Amino acid sequence: MSRFDWIFFDLDGTLTDPGEGITNSIRYAMERAGMTPWPREALYRFVGPPLLTEFQAAFGVDAAAADGLLRDFRVYFTRQGIFENQMYDGIPALLALLRAAGRRLGVATSKPEAFAVQILEHFGIAGYFDVVAGSGLDERTRATKRDVLARALTLAGEPDRSRAVLAGDRRHDVEGAQALGVYSLGVLYGYGSRAELTEAGADLLAETVPAVGEVLLA
Repeated sequence: MSRFDWIFFDLDGTLTDPGEGITNSIRYAMERAGMTPWPREALYRFVGPPLLTEFQAAFGVDAAAADGLLRDFRVYFTRQGIFENQMYDGIPALLALLRAAGRRLGVATSKPEAFAVQILEHFGIAGYFDVVAGSGLDERTRATKRDVLARALTLAGEPDRSRAVLAGDRRHDVEGAQALGVYSLGVLYGYGSRAELTEAGADLLAETVPAVGEVLLA
């Protein structure tokens, strides 16, 4: 019998590749703030972590300036960036496989919950998930992956955490799972490196989308 009853997925960098939309939205916000936009590759650091915290760390700005960047980010993101996004090949087949094997599925993302639902519906995979948890629209409510995962566990009816796992591509996913006594699976096709996930202490690793299913059902 597999060790996991509940499988929670990060969204960005795990189920979908939102790199184009997120980086375009950040470049727009930087231009509005009078900043010289960074090259796209340098902006990939923003895919996954909570944006307000990452804006302050990356740009050296205070909370008020970070709020302004977030407001302008949202202008572009809600207009078009939300769908400048691609689902990773094999995700529907993976989700169907896990559901057929009797697993319960959830999403735990640092993206605002309302946006997460909209993206899942856009890609036609919302029906695979029993629960969807994300941050608040202010990105201060449930601002950490720990907070988001705690909400997901609550929505799931507080399952046995020793039989739950969070799959994600960044150290924040691993750290959130560790904080709540949940297993972590680092996916290596997203935006985090093997070194980042290993150093964070990921319990399991998967190189590809099909490998996620193999690991989770082993």
